[in-house]
Amino acid sequence: MSTLTKSEAVDAPQAGNAFLSVRDLRVRFRTEDGIVNAVNNLTFDLEQGKTLGIVGESGSGKSVSNLAVMGLHNPRNTTIEGTVTLDGQELLTASQRELEKLRGNKMAMIFQDALAALSPYYTIGRQIAEPFMKHTGANKKEGRERAIEMLRRVGIPQPQTRVDDFPHQFSGGMRQRAMIAMALVCDPQLLIADEPTTALDVTVQAQIVDLLKDLQQESGTSIVFITHDLGVIREIADDVLVMYAGRAVERGTMREVLKTSQHPYGWGLLSSIPRINSSVDVPLEPIPGTPPSLLNPPTGCAFNPRCAYRELVDGDKCVTERPPLELANGHLSACHLTPAQKQSILTEQILPRLSS
Repeated sequence: MSTLTKSEAVDAPQAGNAFLSVRDLRVRFRTEDGIVNAVNNLTFDLEQGKTLGIVGESGSGKSVSNLAVMGLHNPRNTTIEGTVTLDGQELLTASQRELEKLRGNKMAMIFQDALAALSPYYTIGRQIAEPFMKHTGANKKEGRERAIEMLRRVGIPQPQTRVDDFPHQFSGGMRQRAMIAMALVCDPQLLIADEPTTALDVTVQAQIVDLLKDLQQESGTSIVFITHDLGVIREIADDVLVMYAGRAVERGTMREVLKTSQHPYGWGLLSSIPRINSSVDVPLEPIPGTPPSLLNPPTGCAFNPRCAYRELVDGDKCVTERPPLELANGHLSACHLTPAQKQSILTEQILPRLSS
């Protein structure tokens, strides 16, 4: 098992206060083309009743890391190292029987594609009732009543009749609500939401976010919210973890990361967001290039091939040395720029651009 660098060890959260604690998580996939380094040395904590937003482009390791938390990777082609504890219980070394007792009961996951995650052969009500009956020993009548209650709780109209409908009879937003109902049917203490608002229109996105916030207030559930949409993160997250090429590159409170980002990748994400008050003549500023292959990631800082500021760093440090995740101007970031350089770029270039 690999260890944290000195800077990461100093600045890592204290596991004693965390409900979910992830330490030095590494996930590798064996493929015909070679080893995919999907997640590398990932460390984060989540307190009870709080929401952690995990942000990054596709392929950054967001979903892979949380599927590891849930124990849903295929062990035949996956190597997972590190420690993951939920309420003090180690998950990576737990047996499949122990994980099955936890999944759907103490921890649950909302998947990105509700239509693919829901079985087309069974009614919505049966799929919601099944984990409830399994974990509580309830009979079919009690399971059906619980399914109706959950559909009502997530805002499905006429739940007494819709409980007998199949997934294809629900709209996209209603299927996502049904997925939330299924995930919350046993009142889990940890909910992992994997891009639950993707492919939904803006009004439905807002409804789903409001629903999760209301349910969290009612039950005190801890939420990991995975997304590439910083606008959604602004509405729901307490803390934010930014991932790039399988690593954490920035971590802090929602306000710190979205208002005073200290990493060039974070600046790129913020600059690429369309703004309703901006001039139509001002073009969007996408991050140049593409994310690196995790079969053969770049040496040093993985973002260096796309970074507009690497020339400000002395020598070839960005290419030869991986920056540690360390404190810079109030929160953690992994970048070789000095704190003074970061603050200067933020105040003189990034913030004026975002306000224009």
